[in-house]
Amino acid sequence: MNTPQTLPQYFMQRVHQYDQKKVAVRQKEFGIWREYSWQESYENVRDFGLGLIALGIQRGDKVCTVGDNDRQYLWGYLALQAVGAIQVGMYTDAIASEMAYIASHSDSTFAMAKDQEQCDKMLEIRDDAPNIKRVIYWDDKGLWDYDDPWLISFSDVQAMGRELAASKPFRFETEMKMGKAEDTAVLCYTSGTTGLPKGVMLSHHNLLESTRMFIEVDPRSDTDNHVSILPLGWIGEHALGIAPHVYIGIILNFPEKPETARENIREIAPEGILYNSRLWESLVGMVQVQIIESTWLNRKLYDIFLPIGYKMADKVLHGEHAGLGLKLAYKLGDTAVFAPLRNQLGLSRIRTAYTSGSSLSPDVIRFFHAIGVNLKQVYGSTEATGGLTIHRDGDIKFASVGKPIPDSAIKIGGDGEMLMAGPSIFQGYYKNDEATAKAVSVDENGRRWFHTGDAGYIDEDGHIIYLDRVKEMITLANGEKFSPQFIEGRLKFSPYIRDVMAVGGEERAFVTALIVMDYGNVGNWAERGGLGYTTFIDLSQKDEVYDLVKTAVSTVNESLPENGRVRRFVLMHKEFDADEAEMTRSRKLKRGVLYSKYADIIEGMYDGSQLVQTRATVTYQDGSEGVVETAVKVASLE
Repeated sequence: MNTPQTLPQYFMQRVHQYDQKKVAVRQKEFGIWREYSWQESYENVRDFGLGLIALGIQRGDKVCTVGDNDRQYLWGYLALQAVGAIQVGMYTDAIASEMAYIASHSDSTFAMAKDQEQCDKMLEIRDDAPNIKRVIYWDDKGLWDYDDPWLISFSDVQAMGRELAASKPFRFETEMKMGKAEDTAVLCYTSGTTGLPKGVMLSHHNLLESTRMFIEVDPRSDTDNHVSILPLGWIGEHALGIAPHVYIGIILNFPEKPETARENIREIAPEGILYNSRLWESLVGMVQVQIIESTWLNRKLYDIFLPIGYKMADKVLHGEHAGLGLKLAYKLGDTAVFAPLRNQLGLSRIRTAYTSGSSLSPDVIRFFHAIGVNLKQVYGSTEATGGLTIHRDGDIKFASVGKPIPDSAIKIGGDGEMLMAGPSIFQGYYKNDEATAKAVSVDENGRRWFHTGDAGYIDEDGHIIYLDRVKEMITLANGEKFSPQFIEGRLKFSPYIRDVMAVGGEERAFVTALIVMDYGNVGNWAERGGLGYTTFIDLSQKDEVYDLVKTAVSTVNESLPENGRVRRFVLMHKEFDADEAEMTRSRKLKRGVLYSKYADIIEGMYDGSQLVQTRATVTYQDGSEGVVETAVKVASLE
């Protein structure tokens, strides 16, 4: 075979490369990990692909797929692409109307639906997706009594494929060799938060180039294990699981069921993994609970060695040399505490762990580096075939999402929007030329740039700093834009800050902030330092507390562009309160209420005052109201 151009062609190259014993796929069933060789995978892919041809599939057809990640899903995915079809992923928890939209909009002619639950939804939308000729299921539990020729089992399709192979033994290879790099491989639908979901067309070239570029940063090998847990309606599993599986031969492992994924990850102990920020945060919480519930000795060892872990992590993260004493102490801590912790989390063999999505607290990143987990941030989008920036080992900045991966680029548009370019940029939106034209521009050199809709900037070290969606940015009087949510989120990383409202606007020359201290943490800090206080108001207005918070603000300012930095702030005399309509029950700020209620303080920050007299109505727990009158200091960082 010539140089492979498609995922199935790379898959075939792996089949020819490995002997009969090399494991390609594992899946846990009935408590036992079942293993399948590359040859066994090939036979399943071939039979299913030929079965699709027997059913009447044509090159360019779309096949919508829905179900938990498992071997049949993988085999069906590669088989449909091998015969020239395009995979259209849907989420397992999608409701029938959402599935109907994707099945209809994509013009899917066939569907793969794992089990009774998904088949029932397909039957419900049957009239809304008239192009679908057959629905193929692979878990027949609960479907034994269904008598509808529209449904057909995975094994029956494979049986049809074996019959075709008997009469046309070279048909599958012939079909597979017809594939080209520019052929669309998948239609990956966006979330649709700003309108109807759009079908992102990604080619085989997009997926394979994304894999190649990521491997240049974080090498992977054919002995690496990948646990397939990300939904195939999202780009993550395509880019980190299936494409590397066929490109370099990583072993794909499928959990027994979604509920056992955490346990199964621990059993496999993969070398790489991607979790969203919320899951990383929950793992920290789980560790803390386990330590509290552990033996006295384990708690003592944890208390002794975690600070040593932090010291080592800080040395590594800042590119500093660790002394022999610290190295020896860390090695002892790794044996006694950190290695057992990693084992409990399924991270005992981890080389690279990724976080994506919303910002992850530096405290969480430091914690995992302290226990020996190389946690790094990635940033990208479906239109970029997943990630387009990543932290490099030894070059991790908490405020950034890393640097562009090789052969890719990011630039900042005139309105502060981040534009991406590279070989992984998508082909366009399916049946939506207008949206494609708005999202992609071509420069004078013919390079295609994807307009992300995200605001950000590039710092002096070449790191990409993500701020917010462009539409959420606020313009200052000088024309500069800033993201209040970005500033607020970064400041709340400090354990001494509970809430923040960043202030600015077209009539304001710079950014200011109303900051609510974390009374518990600041109180503990004050007591440890022998700083006396009586009430929340008293503590909040101490010079020492202002200095403490000013340090946090200055640190955040270092990660902000010059004109987006906080110049002045106050420490509020009270907490923001949902009972007073200052925030929602989910703790989202009601900015209009706060702007109005604390207008005197805000004006004081802009008119150069050093002290602002304020009064505010407060509602007590018994429902009664009172008035607080006090003076708050205005701190300046200019």
